[in-house]
Amino acid sequence: MDKYEEMQTFVRIVDAGSITKAANQLDTAKSAISRRLTDLEKRLGVDLLTRTTRVQTLTDSGRSYYQQCVRLIDDLAEVESQIANEHCALKGKIRIAAPLSFGLTHLGPILRKFNDLNPDIQFDIDFNDRKVDIVEEGFDLAIRISKLKDSTLIARKITHAKKLLCASPAYLEKHGVPKAPEDLETGHVKLHYNEQPELWPFYRGEQLVNIRIPKAISANNGDFLCQAAIEGQGLLFTPDFICHKAIRSGQLQVLLTEFVNNNEIEAYAIYPQTRHLSQRVRKLVDFIIQYFGNTPYWSL
Repeated sequence: MDKYEEMQTFVRIVDAGSITKAANQLDTAKSAISRRLTDLEKRLGVDLLTRTTRVQTLTDSGRSYYQQCVRLIDDLAEVESQIANEHCALKGKIRIAAPLSFGLTHLGPILRKFNDLNPDIQFDIDFNDRKVDIVEEGFDLAIRISKLKDSTLIARKITHAKKLLCASPAYLEKHGVPKAPEDLETGHVKLHYNEQPELWPFYRGEQLVNIRIPKAISANNGDFLCQAAIEGQGLLFTPDFICHKAIRSGQLQVLLTEFVNNNEIEAYAIYPQTRHLSQRVRKLVDFIIQYFGNTPYWSL
């Protein structure tokens, strides 16, 4: 049996949930399927499944091998389909990691639209603010909104945003409207992103002015903090893709714009440079970039 058939058999065993069910689906003897799995594990030198009489569980190595097998099988099917018909529909699974707020509010509608146009695409999406290891965890690509430091990754810019300082009219009526960064140090409280620097940076010309403000609330989600700001619970320094609706509706007011420089942030689609980028993933990234355009809809 060649390696491709081994991968197909292993994927069928995992998807079916048991060797018996996989054998029935493949119309093959259970003993033959079991032998193929044993030979595969022997060749690889690792256990892929932990098996009991009732349950099979993927080992860590098995999970990684399964994810890579699914991707390679999808890629091969895509290549063959393209050769057969250059205008073929996109097919296969795309596994994506994306920040929670940005993913749900801004990326989600794009993926649904892409799926409407390409119904044979299967999305597996992890909306999470943690920084995933896309190689170890088997993602096709990840969306990151930050300055990229990992040189082992290839990145394509998909859009941009700005960080803004804002507060609700009710908060400003109670605490006063700041005229300069130093005004924030007395009588004000902030809504703080977890794992962000404690000091807020402002600029007077070229001079950096770092301001420390007491925290009213700390959280790891921008939508939650934005709602807290709307309710008057503190100052918020956040990307415009989080707060643009509240600002346009008058629920939040932008502050100290003349002191907020270097506030541009960029969003990237990233993937490993060692990873073959399938046609479906390339088309998706192109679609996202075209959707946002040069001036994203949240720009103020």
